[in-house]
Amino acid sequence: MPLISIKATKQSIKHPEKLLKAVSTELTKLTGKPESYVMTMLDEQVSMTFAGNSDPCCYLEVKSIGSLKPMEMANSLCKLIESETGIKTNRIYINFDDIEASKWGFNCRTFG
Repeated sequence: MPLISIKATKQSIKHPEKLLKAVSTELTKLTGKPESYVMTMLDEQVSMTFAGNSDPCCYLEVKSIGSLKPMEMANSLCKLIESETGIKTNRIYINFDDIEASKWGFNCRTFG
């Protein structure tokens, strides 16, 4: 049920599959949820500006049923994105969303 969606500027991601695997592993560690439930998404061809310019930047959405610790996760995820992509941590925004179990569907039903 944890989901991380990554939107990054053009030509920022050199190894997409490596990044997605690293983010999946990290989100598993941070939430304590089984990796078999973790989904990662990447849109790497986004036209974006941040602070008035188009230097490389990134936007993350992290959704989960509970288990979100934004302060801890922000630090860890920003550093991971920077190490995998070169996008500076001060050019990354993250939105954390704690979803009600009754509003998260999987395998023909919801979790709550």
